[in-house]
Amino acid sequence: MKHHILVVEDDETLQRLLAFCLEQEGYRVSCAGSAKEAHAHLESQDHDVVLLDLGLPDEDGLVLARQLRTRSEIPIIVLTGNQDQETLVSALQLGTSDYLRKPFDPRELTLRIRSVLARSGVSPQSLTSHEPTLISFDGWTLDLRARNLLAPDKSEVALTPGEFSLLSALLKRPGWALSRNQLLDAIANGDDPPSPRMIDVFISQLRGKIEVDGRRPTLILSVRGYGYKFGGTIGS
Repeated sequence: MKHHILVVEDDETLQRLLAFCLEQEGYRVSCAGSAKEAHAHLESQDHDVVLLDLGLPDEDGLVLARQLRTRSEIPIIVLTGNQDQETLVSALQLGTSDYLRKPFDPRELTLRIRSVLARSGVSPQSLTSHEPTLISFDGWTLDLRARNLLAPDKSEVALTPGEFSLLSALLKRPGWALSRNQLLDAIANGDDPPSPRMIDVFISQLRGKIEVDGRRPTLILSVRGYGYKFGGTIGS
């Protein structure tokens, strides 16, 4: 099985060139011309590396990088024509793996991809080995691939996309207090940025579905003045 690369680049000529060069090297390639398209690809398929242009038409590439890092540890290589060192430092501080300034030699990009894959330990035979498919907690089971939630009695509980993304973010970092900004990143999908008020709405809805008593929550806990955290037990 081939490694799968997602190229997020709005310049169609460069996008086609990158896809051709990477396919010649034996990679499977998907392309997105905007942040919205990138979100759609990442939600529907597994990828091993994201090549991310910072100058996207619908969203700052740094914002997209932050959103991706909130949800996953997938390696990100930044591609940018911006010569500002501060921008590159900001990208690396967000947890991106590497960067290349445009114009660049495709051969150098190939070497960078190989290096990132080697450091991350991702193999094409285990595309999702770095992230579990199922998360069990307090009798409940969240299926990340099927995007559904099973109650302790094995019945399926319907979740909206926002509820699912928010619950996933909390379960992936049990006991960690996640700020409102981190939770907003978790529910962003490339459309208009969600309102901070939506976090409280989704939390209230989730508590109504999974808590024994939504007024006295034990699973989704408030962190006053900051955000929320998961207070239950993972793996039970």
